[in-house]
Amino acid sequence: MPSSRGVTVWFTGLPSSGKSTVAQKLARLLADRGVATEVFDGDQVRSHLSKGLGFTREDRDSNVERIGLVCGLLTRNGVVAIAACVSPYRAAREAVRERIGDFVEVYVATPLEACERRDPKGRYAAARRGDLARFTGIDDPYEAPDHPEVRLDCSVDPPELCAAQVLAFLERRGYVPPLAGTPSGGDDEDALRKRLEDLGYL
Repeated sequence: MPSSRGVTVWFTGLPSSGKSTVAQKLARLLADRGVATEVFDGDQVRSHLSKGLGFTREDRDSNVERIGLVCGLLTRNGVVAIAACVSPYRAAREAVRERIGDFVEVYVATPLEACERRDPKGRYAAARRGDLARFTGIDDPYEAPDHPEVRLDCSVDPPELCAAQVLAFLERRGYVPPLAGTPSGGDDEDALRKRLEDLGYL
């Protein structure tokens, strides 16, 4: 089987949009192919790599830059680096894209109302009450990508299908080899669902 190529898959979207869930599902699909993968979850990164950073624009951009530096190193060494962080500012994301080159932006465009309903940590409610300042989507801006490579909506599609859509894109771009006997052309949603059912993911 041909080997995979290094690439950074950057999930961006509002808090609780489903970024981390889809990123983990994608990592599982890649691991099943034997693809070297690392996942960087925004909340976990802030506990370690970006410990001490706050939520000013400067600190948010520093967080994105740090994640991007690590993803770039992994990408250069043939790893599929998956980042799932809000990364609300377009310029910071574009700077990471420019630096890395092999970069796939995945916009998880789950609507704000759906994100608030999904919110497991109650952060939106806290922000609405005024107990949590500088919360993206409430009193801090989110700049949606102009031209993401992949656009998802976790209020419409299950995370397994969203992950399969990203995987199909990576296959089409030649970053991940398709499964034996699977055409490398564009998969429509019905075909993706069928593949996931056959593999036991749905």
